[in-house]
Amino acid sequence: MTAEIVNLRGARKRKARETAEIEAAASRSAHGVSKGERQRAKADRLLLDKRLDGLRRQGETDEG
Repeated sequence: MTAEIVNLRGARKRKARETAEIEAAASRSAHGVSKGERQRAKADRLLLDKRLDGLRRQGETDEG
């Protein structure tokens, strides 16, 4: 029974690349939106909130 010979330097670099890729994916999801897309999403949210506020009945509370 012989063990497989592993190049520790290569294994360490491979692990570092995998870790860096996971961090990069998380960063892309958090920061990967352009300024124009953020502004458009904000404008859409504000428009929807305005429409919702316009549909509310006067005198009702949010408690149900």
